[in-house]
Amino acid sequence: MITATKGIRVRRAASVAVTVGAVLATGALTAAPAQAVTTPTIAAKTGYVMNNANGAALYNKGMDTKLSTGSTTKIMTANVVLSQTNLNLDTKVTIQKAYSDYIVANNASSARLIVGDKVTVRQLLYGLMLPSGCDAAYALADKFGTGTTRAARVKNFIAKMNSKAKTLGMTKTHFDSFDGIGNGSNYSTAKDLTKLASNSLKSANFRAVVKTKSYTAKTITKTGSTRTMAAWTNTNTLLSSYSGAIGVKTGSGPEAKYCLVFAATRNGKTVVGTVLASTNATVRAADATKLLNFGFAKLG
Repeated sequence: MITATKGIRVRRAASVAVTVGAVLATGALTAAPAQAVTTPTIAAKTGYVMNNANGAALYNKGMDTKLSTGSTTKIMTANVVLSQTNLNLDTKVTIQKAYSDYIVANNASSARLIVGDKVTVRQLLYGLMLPSGCDAAYALADKFGTGTTRAARVKNFIAKMNSKAKTLGMTKTHFDSFDGIGNGSNYSTAKDLTKLASNSLKSANFRAVVKTKSYTAKTITKTGSTRTMAAWTNTNTLLSSYSGAIGVKTGSGPEAKYCLVFAATRNGKTVVGTVLASTNATVRAADATKLLNFGFAKLG
């Protein structure tokens, strides 16, 4: 008798489960509506965010508008260097006076490299991406461009930057400098720079650099002694303020205003985006934060 009662209970439970399953399948029981995600307002002139997994757009404000990119240009500088065949990151580069003179002449952001010091390519990448060193950018362009003169090597390196942009489908981008201090024809779009960041993040070496908050290089002086450089601090404040932030690069300038190419990973999902021509460094970070939050909310 007890066995029979148990059997009846099991059959009833199974019947109820089937009925509920059928109701859910037909949609007769309606779930509570998902909370609508409010599209944010940003101060930046343009902005774009995408799902890194499939390139799907999550946010767009003037994504194809060509604007000056400032030092976000250096993402491509790093990309070209890291794309070199048989790259040895421990190769040493001797810092030339020309790099220092360039910084002074342009009042440019600097990694404070010392003339005559031997600095590895790896260290130059950190000097390029953290303090946004234009001297590091010059050294890399001089090292990885081809030509018999420095001017020829730099010109060749910039040609490589533009070639890579074409390969990546960055159809509204043109570089005329290795660091973003353009000569009137250095521009990109929020969408193109986001594409570039997504491609660059495929490199483990790139990811290692751009997620680093602070880096101290030990260089070799003219006399062969070791120099411990002052620490380079990453200008991307999102690394400290936004949970899951993994990079990528700031940019600023009289024409570019305040720019930021950014990326973050949460719950196995990565969102990548760009804001161009924001009003100041604080607002630039706030714009990016809004767009990251929006992107993750859209992904669910």
